[in-house]
Amino acid sequence: MTAWVGTSWKMTKTLAEARGYADALATAARPGRWPGVQPFVIPPATALTTVRDALPGSSGVLIGAQNAHWQDAGAWTGEVSVPQVADAGARLVEIGHSERREHFGDTDEVVRRKVGATLRHGLVPLVCVGEPDEVRLAGGSTQHVLAQVDAALTGVADLSTVLIAYEPVWAIGEHGRPAEPGDIAGVVAAVVDRWGDRVAGVLYGGSVSRANALELMSVPGISGLFIGRAAWDVDGYVAILDAVAQDTEQPVDLSPMG
Repeated sequence: MTAWVGTSWKMTKTLAEARGYADALATAARPGRWPGVQPFVIPPATALTTVRDALPGSSGVLIGAQNAHWQDAGAWTGEVSVPQVADAGARLVEIGHSERREHFGDTDEVVRRKVGATLRHGLVPLVCVGEPDEVRLAGGSTQHVLAQVDAALTGVADLSTVLIAYEPVWAIGEHGRPAEPGDIAGVVAAVVDRWGDRVAGVLYGGSVSRANALELMSVPGISGLFIGRAAWDVDGYVAILDAVAQDTEQPVDLSPMG
């Protein structure tokens, strides 16, 4: 299975900064450097075309959008549609990030609609799910995450291009706590058991770094990484891509916990 390894820049980088990053990544992405790995970069909407122009299809790097509306067009001031981000160069759409859910009202129903719109236009949905710390402490991580995935994907006929990104809310952001493999193995196992044979992959995100990338990739069922701040510098991102591509170790047998 292809290892998807990507990063979202969130609300960072000017056009000049985005161009510099993309130019450097294009130079690093020589043919055959990352066998078995699908790199992807998700810039802010303002930089989509800039990054697209610097990272042509021959680079092998997919470009994504951080959000897109479920309607193709209309009176939705401030929003962008799937056809619009596709026209700007996106081939992947990030959906349901915890920040979107918490601050912008992206409910399970909104996430489901966005998944449908993304698939309708032939783009890859990257569906983000994850539990807050209070749910983890109460022992409800697995149930919470499965409910989010079920709400997003139930009823979708073809899930073969869908990616699930498990991002525990307690592990993401500037003050997130890096997860140990045992912290996430149980949730990942449950998601893979229910959806793994139908989706393109299950990624892990949350305080991923060069130091813990391979350990997280060793968790059974994890088929990729969704990286934050550690990949906002192009050298950091390339280092993680190199590590994943070069890793030949067998997954560690971890007993599910939580």
